[in-house]
Amino acid sequence: MGEGGLGGRLGSAVRVGDVEAVRELLDRGADPDTVDAGGFPVLCGAVTAYDAPVAEALVEGGADPDRVLPDGTTPLWRAVDGGSPAVFSAVLGKEPRLRLPETARERLLALARGWYETGTAEELRRRAGAPGPAATVRVQDDEYHWVEQVSLGGLVVRAGHGAILTSLEWAFRILTPVDELIARAVGRRDDEHVNWSAVRWILCERRSFETWSAVVAHRHDPDLTHRAFVVDYLRMRVLVDPSPSYRKEEAGLLAAWAAEETDGGMLAKVLDVFTEHDHPDQEAIGLRYAVHPDPLVRRAVPYALCADDGPRTPVARTALRALLRDPDAEVRVRACAAGMRDDTLLPEITQALLLLAEDPDAAARGAAAVALAGSPDRTPAVADALAALLHEDNQLLRLEAAYGLALRDDPRTAEAMERVGPLGEGFEHDHRADALWRWKWRRENPSAE
Repeated sequence: MGEGGLGGRLGSAVRVGDVEAVRELLDRGADPDTVDAGGFPVLCGAVTAYDAPVAEALVEGGADPDRVLPDGTTPLWRAVDGGSPAVFSAVLGKEPRLRLPETARERLLALARGWYETGTAEELRRRAGAPGPAATVRVQDDEYHWVEQVSLGGLVVRAGHGAILTSLEWAFRILTPVDELIARAVGRRDDEHVNWSAVRWILCERRSFETWSAVVAHRHDPDLTHRAFVVDYLRMRVLVDPSPSYRKEEAGLLAAWAAEETDGGMLAKVLDVFTEHDHPDQEAIGLRYAVHPDPLVRRAVPYALCADDGPRTPVARTALRALLRDPDAEVRVRACAAGMRDDTLLPEITQALLLLAEDPDAAARGAAAVALAGSPDRTPAVADALAALLHEDNQLLRLEAAYGLALRDDPRTAEAMERVGPLGEGFEHDHRADALWRWKWRRENPSAE
């Protein structure tokens, strides 16, 4: 088929959002800058449709995000204007500050800043010349984050310009003051909002001590949202950099914060991040909150009492025993998981898990299945409990139970695999599915042992 045929098929694939077809056609030689009947490249169609995966495939396949269009804009300008951080990130490409002249950078920054400072509804009202209220709905912008989508006078835009502005500034290495960035993040008071996510990520990328100090200073803010942002920032730093700078300073800061925090929910968040750090007083801090009235706080305590793989102190073991009988099921689950390597506590942990496996709450039974499957306890009672969980409606719970039986080479594993049923897509690299496959292979190929 000729190039024109490939281009037509590429346009069709973009219109229906078939990202796999888009990649295949690009691999076969389709022009990534194929234009539609109006003279606009297909990348603009993906931008208009808020189709980030297709936009990303096109840019990776060579589509030009800076191509000047008949109306004087570019695909990247349209992505900024559309207000979707996911689409914008897909179109931005690598090293934009090296390829874009200063005038183009300033134009993009002004566009994003204008939307953000004016307000989405107000800017839409100005553009459409339409009075009245705007219609706003919440939509997923990517797999993990949401944004408002605003409609007025026939125009539709997503209100993620604060996140786009934050990302553009960093892409162009503009060091926006930390306080200004945090003000953008906390405006929606939701850590799954695109503005919060973008600010958190960029501040983690800015790894200077000055940035770190300016962020953690907000832990003293009377507004809980500011304090929540600091905790989330510190949690993200642990995730994105296994050995970040200032780890010792962070441990000391979190220990001091735990002693000062008066809000139970915030204290729980602080302790949760604190247990990801090494601190000489970790056990003492855990013991301090072992009988806290808020179960959210007590849920963080087991990991403070089991900060390493060494033996528990007698006082820590006593506290863990009490937590194994806590009225809150999640506290009991966490106490079991944290103390699993303590041989002295293992029999009591097993008993607590066997009770949780029969809990009326499905979430508690699921957590018990995970812990029992990986438990070093190989007694028949544990295997029987796992087998009983094969009758659950939840497939993932059945998979966990079958996995535990396979690890024990239990004769009920074959039946368990049937009970699990077809897993479908997404389990190609799942450790539980792999263990079941390996168990079956060994049974069918005994001579290969």
